[in-house]
Amino acid sequence: MLGVCLKYMMRNYGSQLQARATIKIFEDCGLEYEILNYTKKGLLFRLKNLHRLFNPVIIDNLLLSFQKKKALSAIPQVGERNQLFDNYSRQHFSKKTVNVDYYKDLQKIAEKYDAVITCSDQLWSPAALGTNFYDLMFVPNHIRKISLASSFGVSQLLSNQKKKTKRFLDRIEYISMRENEGAKIVKELTGRDVPVLLDPVFFYDKKEWESIVPIKYEYSFSYLLCYFLGSNVEYRKRVKEFAHKNKIKIVAINFCNSYVEYDKSFGDFVPYDVDPDRFLNILRGASYVCTDSFHGAAFSIIMQKKFVIFNRYSDGTSISRNSRINSLCDNLGLGECRGDEHTDLSVLFANDINYAEVNKRIKQYKYKAEMYLNNAFKGLNNH
Repeated sequence: MLGVCLKYMMRNYGSQLQARATIKIFEDCGLEYEILNYTKKGLLFRLKNLHRLFNPVIIDNLLLSFQKKKALSAIPQVGERNQLFDNYSRQHFSKKTVNVDYYKDLQKIAEKYDAVITCSDQLWSPAALGTNFYDLMFVPNHIRKISLASSFGVSQLLSNQKKKTKRFLDRIEYISMRENEGAKIVKELTGRDVPVLLDPVFFYDKKEWESIVPIKYEYSFSYLLCYFLGSNVEYRKRVKEFAHKNKIKIVAINFCNSYVEYDKSFGDFVPYDVDPDRFLNILRGASYVCTDSFHGAAFSIIMQKKFVIFNRYSDGTSISRNSRINSLCDNLGLGECRGDEHTDLSVLFANDINYAEVNKRIKQYKYKAEMYLNNAFKGLNNH
């Protein structure tokens, strides 16, 4: 039995689709598994984690939470979309989920597993440091501990975070990272060379995703899908310039991560009743995609779209998560798909992406991931 630490409950398209890909990997491997949902109840947990409020990443997350609430109060349809996310979680993950309220119970339940795996997304973000969940500190020493394409989300740690990070890394027998910078952090802290793997969504190609999310084309006209999580208005202006010049409609998924006043009038079509499956189908049908989302870019690549990925954060800031976009583009040879405030999208979209070469690289990374998991899962159920 495999215990799984997986953040599927986020109201985010990439997080929930990535979670579906992750559990499909386990199912395809013939593994029995349970998803652990640690609800972190109790006064002791709160008291022990008061120091985390001074973490700049946590401060940023709190501000982001405020922005989401602002969007919810200003745009009622956001609440309807949030309900779709919650329904999606219940539909695809709840049956395999074990809810655990207290840390002592988490430690106890870990004894039943042959191995516990912490999965992709930014689960090793400095914001999570100290919860002792996604870092597998609750797992006893004699139980195998595995990470699947883990992510710090940042390119470097603060000096006061390194000791605790090294402590949990030293306990994990099998480590793999999603970003090149993450592998460098592991090397710096532990001396270990660990593999860099692609995000779990890349385990399945365009055709294979049809069996996960069946095709249903949403619009009969040509359109550009715009999916921005950040608040940079200049990106939106570049999109409007391109759409006007090329006489193409904009389908915009707005107010997903922050409240942006500009977005109240941005987009020719602005659907809100969009769950993760419909989001993927809207992307499938798009002629172009503009995004600052990691998974927005990832699915654009899988679906072989003409796309541009913008940085959501300013480089060099303590809250920047740009390293994951850097790794994605560098490792797949897609540097020409990067955009900024000054990008002329007409010029960028005029260049064809060599998806034959991209898919060749993805295939190599998938083989590396399969070898890694075969080794990490050896002796579990069918392995």
